[in-house]
Amino acid sequence: MRDISRRGMLGLGAGAAAAVGLAGCGTALGDGPDGVGSSGKAGGKGGGRPARPLGDGSTSFTGKQPGQPARPVPLEPGETPPQFVVFSWDGAGDVGNGLFERFLKLSEEHDARMTFFLSGIYLLPESKKRTYLPPNNAPGASDIGYLTDGHIKSTLRNLRRAWLDGHEIGTHFNGHFCGGTGTVENWTPAQWKSEIAQAKAFVKEWRTNTGWGEDEVPSLPFDYEKELVGGRTPCLKGQSNLLPTARELGWRYDASSPGGLQVWPDKKEGLWDLPLQAIPFPGHTFEVLSMDYNILANQSVNSTQAPPANYPAWRKQATDAYIAGFTRAYGTNRAPFFVGNHFEDWNGGIYMDAVEGALRHIAGKKDVRLVSFRQFVDWLDVQEPAVLAKLRSLGVGQEPAGGWNTFLGDVATGSGSGTASGKGSRKRSGEGSGKGSAKAA
Repeated sequence: MRDISRRGMLGLGAGAAAAVGLAGCGTALGDGPDGVGSSGKAGGKGGGRPARPLGDGSTSFTGKQPGQPARPVPLEPGETPPQFVVFSWDGAGDVGNGLFERFLKLSEEHDARMTFFLSGIYLLPESKKRTYLPPNNAPGASDIGYLTDGHIKSTLRNLRRAWLDGHEIGTHFNGHFCGGTGTVENWTPAQWKSEIAQAKAFVKEWRTNTGWGEDEVPSLPFDYEKELVGGRTPCLKGQSNLLPTARELGWRYDASSPGGLQVWPDKKEGLWDLPLQAIPFPGHTFEVLSMDYNILANQSVNSTQAPPANYPAWRKQATDAYIAGFTRAYGTNRAPFFVGNHFEDWNGGIYMDAVEGALRHIAGKKDVRLVSFRQFVDWLDVQEPAVLAKLRSLGVGQEPAGGWNTFLGDVATGSGSGTASGKGSRKRSGEGSGKGSAKAA
């Protein structure tokens, strides 16, 4: 959607949106040819992998996913933890602007993995939209647009390529309802269960809904029932009622908290809680949430096409914000760094440039691992609980006293003599700052 106000933006000043859980997921059509991204590629790696069709052939089992890291192992006593960085994408629909392909190529260049939170209706033709029965909304209703048939095809091809390149396919659910009586914020656990079942069905039954054969569009090379282990809710709303359902479904994490800090994560109701984070915002005393849309909200407020004269300074500010967030964690507590994005050309595409600039800056540095959320929780799940608890004792920007060898040197034995140093804080962003409110909006 081009209209930022439909994502709950109206009435929020720039400061109020600083670290707020705004998440604008759009389907503004790009300028590329219908259904073809900039690369025009239809497949991706692994086109010759043997496939066992599942269901109607929309998805298939092709074996172990390519491009995965070595099996994770626990940290050794005194070992410096890796610096994990997760770039994720809300919606993950292709609209012909070349952005999906651009970041697949970029990740390939830097051996990075990402998470793509797919909106299920992006695989549902508009002619079949009444198939979608959103909770508390009319059949077929959606606050994001349905894709053209051509763009559904290119989305499928890019999703196929993404998975074969080692990326994760999560969910952003379906209709993206952020306001009004039908908002996801009011959905019950049972309604979330219905929404998730439909999101899965749109992925698993797109051949039935479109009529396209294998010769026209190859199947997705994964079993979505097994692939789907986490998601991010629209506008970062509704997590409290989602979590019981997610736990029942066997999910491993959720990325929907409406504003987090750069500290090591913990579990919430049995799932790893992996929120977007408040990061330094150059030129301001308040911090901003680590998502393109929230940076936009603090630059052009409720416009996605502000006067171009602003773009160079805003591009640099956005890039520097991401780099500052990374640098703060990398040089201190090594908390994982999470960045959320959308395939949008807002304000001349400056936020896409900022993400690319930040990724290029981060990639290749010692101990850095550019991973998907799934790969990150794989690592968390094999660590000693005492080690994770010790890591969580470090506040934002807080260094381990004596270095990592001292801080984690004997924690596994239970003596845990290492202590934190510095003045790092675990306060919610915006406490005492006036502007960087951490409430969802």
